[in-house]
Amino acid sequence: MKLVIFDCDGTLVDSQHLIVACMDEAFATLGRPAPSREATLSIVGLSLAEAFATLTRDGDPDIPALVDAYKGAFHAQRLKPGNAEPLYEGAREVVEWLAGQEVALGIATGKSQRGVRIVMTHHGLLERFATIQTADDAPSKPHPAMIEQAMAEVGAIPEDTVMIGDTTYDIDMAHAAGVASIAVAWGYHAPQALLRSRPHALVGAYAEVPLALKGLWGA
Repeated sequence: MKLVIFDCDGTLVDSQHLIVACMDEAFATLGRPAPSREATLSIVGLSLAEAFATLTRDGDPDIPALVDAYKGAFHAQRLKPGNAEPLYEGAREVVEWLAGQEVALGIATGKSQRGVRIVMTHHGLLERFATIQTADDAPSKPHPAMIEQAMAEVGAIPEDTVMIGDTTYDIDMAHAAGVASIAVAWGYHAPQALLRSRPHALVGAYAEVPLALKGLWGA
C-alpha cells in the first residue's frame, strides 16, 4: 500500500490570514503584544501549546489561556462570510489523481480533528483521506507519531510512504519516521529553510508533485 500524507495549513489550504488574525486576537485578549506576522507563520504546523511556547517562552503561565483564546477566535472567525480557507491551485487535482491511482491518502496537521474535518468537508475532499492525524491524537511535529499512526491505520511501510509539507517541521517529522518527504515552496517556510532540512524533493507547484512521487517510487 502506497501512502501519501499531506500537511494541511500551508500545503493543502492557505489559512495564513485566518491564523494571523486569530493569533493577534488571542494575544490582545490577554493584553499582550502580538508577535509579528513572520513569527506567527513560522510556527504554523505545531500544536497550539507548542506554538505558543515558541512564541513566548517555555513555561509561560499564559500559554493555556492563549490556547483557549486562539480556539475561540478561530471558531468565531471561521463563521464570518469570506473566511473560508481556500485550496491552493492544483491541490484538488493532485488529490483526485492520487485517489485514482489507488494510493492511500492521509493528513498530518497541527489542526484539531474538528478543524481539519470542517475545512476538508467544505472543499468536498474529506472522503478522499483514509487517515487523519492531528494535534488531538499525537505529540506535536516533528515527533514522528502522526506518520507512524497513519502508516499503522492503512497498513503502509516507511518505504512506501511520502510526507508532503511546507514547513521544516513536516520534513523533520518525515526523517524521524524514516519516510521520504516532498517540500512545497508555496507555504509558510522559505525554500532555503526547507532545503536545510533535506527533503527528498522540493516542488514549486502542485503540477510537479506527480513527477516527484514517480521519482521517489520509480514508477
